[in-house]
Amino acid sequence: MDLMNALPTLSASEITTDRLRLRKAHDADIDGLIELQTDPQVRAHLGGPRPRSVVEQYFDANGIAAVAGKPGTYVIADKKTDRFIGTLVLDRRSADLPGHVTKEGGELELTYLLRRGSWGAGLAFEAATAVLQAAAELPDQPVLVVAQTANERSLNLATRLGFQHMGTFEAHDAEQTLAVADLHSFKARSPTS
Repeated sequence: MDLMNALPTLSASEITTDRLRLRKAHDADIDGLIELQTDPQVRAHLGGPRPRSVVEQYFDANGIAAVAGKPGTYVIADKKTDRFIGTLVLDRRSADLPGHVTKEGGELELTYLLRRGSWGAGLAFEAATAVLQAAAELPDQPVLVVAQTANERSLNLATRLGFQHMGTFEAHDAEQTLAVADLHSFKARSPTS
């Protein structure tokens, strides 16, 4: 059996906080999803922006569910207006990729992308804390954050969340930082602290 398919992931289809609703994507989110992939500042530490035509063709061919249909994959939306803010994923890091803390790989990995206009308001912290608390249904295990070392904003957020620096490695022609936290360390936290 494939290890990645044998390990459980988060089952919650929706998670709410004081300001946010983490939910499955729907067709109205398409413009926001395209923006995340084509914005030069959002993608500055992710290999640069993708051509809009390529992103649009991908969504036309595969639909929105191809990106956001898996367990542990959420759109971050404003709780009151349902306006698209970004995406957050808590899924297994492929054992084929570098950056692991276990011999087998396949650890939980937290990733997030927010529209530029939503940066600096604590929304990524709130969303990440809520997802990690919801994941307490899973057995305690390491959770990873991997970010390009030059991405100070993302690494500062990981530190604020309680992730500990474990080391660096080279991938995608840049130095990456690996940080880890124990999943159950998030059980009792407030998502707005």
